Amino acid sequence: MLFSRFKNQLPTPEEALGGRPEPAFAVPERHTVLGNPLLGPYPEGLEIADFGLGCFWGAERKFWQTEGVWTTLVGYQGGHTPNPTYEEVCSGHTGHTEAVRVVYDPAVVPYTSLLKLFWESHDPTQGFRQGNDVGTQYRSAIYTHSPAQQQAAEASRDAYRTVLHNSGYTDITTEILPADTTRPFYPAEAYHQQYLDKNPGGYCGIGGTGVKLSAPSETNWGRSCPTGIAPAPDVTEQ
Repeated sequence: MLFSRFKNQLPTPEEALGGRPEPAFAVPERHTVLGNPLLGPYPEGLEIADFGLGCFWGAERKFWQTEGVWTTLVGYQGGHTPNPTYEEVCSGHTGHTEAVRVVYDPAVVPYTSLLKLFWESHDPTQGFRQGNDVGTQYRSAIYTHSPAQQQAAEASRDAYRTVLHNSGYTDITTEILPADTTRPFYPAEAYHQQYLDKNPGGYCGIGGTGVKLSAPSETNWGRSCPTGIAPAPDVTEQ
């Protein structure tokens, strides 16, 4: 019963697992498709975006296939347990969601374009699930790295909410919160990184609503959002 409750309700910090001071596993050095470092150092001028949109295997592929993306890695974010493992996250006792970290060149792909891809690649109205994947670790989330990213994410949410409502969908449940020290990104185990490159026939639970968000250049949310907003640090936050 306790396991079931935490699949549908986030634990409090007091209820969450204690975790550990250091990661329980090593992370590969380079991206298997793009060839660039996963944890940095990242070239000057690149920026970071963090998204949760269901099972991170298929979600990561969506982003590494995007022109202007320099590297991607999957991990756990938005919870309480430091340095969690996959099994701990899936138990619901850490409070994390499965997340994709996207390191990108804003001169090639602006943050607003990544937001459009994010919204259209999943159903953000489902709460603690995504399709047949049920649990708090599958919730929709955007973790922002600057006030400008926060503004852009919220504006895009409001724009997509309108078109979803017009298509008969319920309200968006996506959490949009700063990726600050209270919400660090913890890289996932090696076998999760670029999983669908290593396993081309592997499971992919990603599927959008079919409802499109207008291109950023055609919307007010796109016009008001700068592209140069969140410099990528040399190492992944932990």
